[in-house]
Amino acid sequence: MDPQELKQGIAQLYDESSSVWEDIWGDHMHHGFYNPDDQVSGSGSDHRAAQIRMIQEALRFAGISEDPEKGPKTVVDVGCGIGGSSRYIARKFGAKCQGITLSPFQAERANALAETEGLADKVSFQVADALEQPFPDGQFDLVWSMESGEHMPDKRKFVGELARVAAPGATIVIVTWCHRVLGPSEESLQPWEMKHLKKICDAYYLPDWCSTADYVNLLESLSLQDIKTADWSQYVAPFWPAVIRSALTWKGLTSLLRSGMKTIRGALVMPLMIEGYKKGLIKFAIITCRKPE
Repeated sequence: MDPQELKQGIAQLYDESSSVWEDIWGDHMHHGFYNPDDQVSGSGSDHRAAQIRMIQEALRFAGISEDPEKGPKTVVDVGCGIGGSSRYIARKFGAKCQGITLSPFQAERANALAETEGLADKVSFQVADALEQPFPDGQFDLVWSMESGEHMPDKRKFVGELARVAAPGATIVIVTWCHRVLGPSEESLQPWEMKHLKKICDAYYLPDWCSTADYVNLLESLSLQDIKTADWSQYVAPFWPAVIRSALTWKGLTSLLRSGMKTIRGALVMPLMIEGYKKGLIKFAIITCRKPE
């Protein structure tokens, strides 16, 4: 898929599916973070709480202070969805947040929610490409990418742009889907693994996947510091089964049928995400680092 076709597909997928997602799951369009020992009920509030916990855990992992006085003051939310992370961070730290998305629907909805929640002076959202961000160099003290990296066709350019807009000393947080790290003697994934990922790519408009090791190499090549990674796959395990259960409710099914073919295709490959996690092929990764002072 050429980059233009990919961008168009991503925009249309999220234009089509975002209102369905919000209707069933609320304003956070990403995995939840679950304690492996907890019993997860089927209630929506459990899952929404887990999505908030994902933001909190990512901030904690990145070493962001809990103290609002010491927290970030300028934030870019790269691949912002309908602005859930930005609004949370703006409220918690009093930060100014700017979000970018390829989806006109998402940008408009994110701005409307900010207005409704009295945050329009703190957060704003626009249609823009993460690989060509519309911001000057060194502008943000927190650069945030919650589950958007998997859509980026050029990971080097993606990471380069995150680093470019980061101010000296800024923290960069990337939470993303990766494939497993290759073994020392492996040149590539196994054929069945590539076939498995291709089916997911076709439904969700994803380019080629990479591993956390690939991200670390890219960050090191840009002389970024304090690079940390973790595999959070075990903490997100209940997420896709819960999404499938919600899609199979009457409300879910009628919403899906109204939304269109792209959303339906996405729903049909959800079991492949579960299988990919179970087989150790798909990893839910967090990668954080700091731009040198």
